[in-house]
Amino acid sequence: MYLLTIESTCDETAAAVIDENLAVRSAVVASQEKLHERFGGVVPEIASRAHLERMLPVIDETPRRANITVADLDAVAVATTPGLAGSLLVGLAAAKALCVALDVPLLAINHLHAHVYACRIASGVNIFPCVGLIVSGGHTSLYRCSDALDFELLGGTIDDAAGEAFDKVASMLGLGFPGGPVLQRVGASGNPRAFDFPRSFLHDPRLQFSFSGLKTAVRYAIAPPGTPLPAPESLDPQFIADVAASFQEAVADILVAKSLAALRATQSRRLCVGGGVAANGRFRELIQAACAQDGIELHIAPLSLCTDNAVMGAIAMERFKAGLFEPLDLDIAPGLVR
Repeated sequence: MYLLTIESTCDETAAAVIDENLAVRSAVVASQEKLHERFGGVVPEIASRAHLERMLPVIDETPRRANITVADLDAVAVATTPGLAGSLLVGLAAAKALCVALDVPLLAINHLHAHVYACRIASGVNIFPCVGLIVSGGHTSLYRCSDALDFELLGGTIDDAAGEAFDKVASMLGLGFPGGPVLQRVGASGNPRAFDFPRSFLHDPRLQFSFSGLKTAVRYAIAPPGTPLPAPESLDPQFIADVAASFQEAVADILVAKSLAALRATQSRRLCVGGGVAANGRFRELIQAACAQDGIELHIAPLSLCTDNAVMGAIAMERFKAGLFEPLDLDIAPGLVR
């Protein structure tokens, strides 16, 4: 049995072939990073147009790498929520066309749930029940995951996502896009205690996140209120490194504290982490240490499965086995769904 999964929620055009044993037979990703770099973030219209150009070549290449043809596919799955509307529509249209042409069932993927399922694919063991933390450019959310088909939202960000904050801080420091990798690299030579940046909701019992105040604090550390940001080349390199390290430390502290709070609230002993920010080295160090100290079973998606990809869409195999197929009038749901 072969399942084709399609991912186009933001700025990565991706597809994968998964078999009934959850083995990844092939995976293809066409990145748009260079297209959005000069804007300091993802431009939705550019993203959707790039998906249009890349979707068919990616779909064509994926079965070929798996040594099968599209005629061998038994179902097609596509991410339909959440994400950028134009980007989601391109993926859904492609998936529907394949289902009609091949007369195979259509399956829907929740992109956030799939980030947690990346831990299942990587570990090769059952990860449920667990608490799931998804931390990415567009989302910072905690879920109670009873099984692969039962996710309950425990809480999320009330404003900006952690990954978005990384991008904005990197932009303020003139470090480019995407912000996560470059802030980690620059921050490696900085002092994480140089700036006492706020850690919003750190001791609040609510399982919520907020990163807008942290962004503002970084902005004011670079230039006082009411003054423009200086040219990046005028900033001292050590100052930049210290800001990067201190910002990164604040984000990691918040993510770790809230994850542990969610584990206590749900009386769970297993934590699964996915999303682009889960690739951050300092966060991985702190969450591993905290879980080891508390005897928590921790699963973090490998670096290759942290950023958007279609392999994590293997969660749709669970829907296939349960017979949860979608009608061909299925629509997208761009906003965050519970």
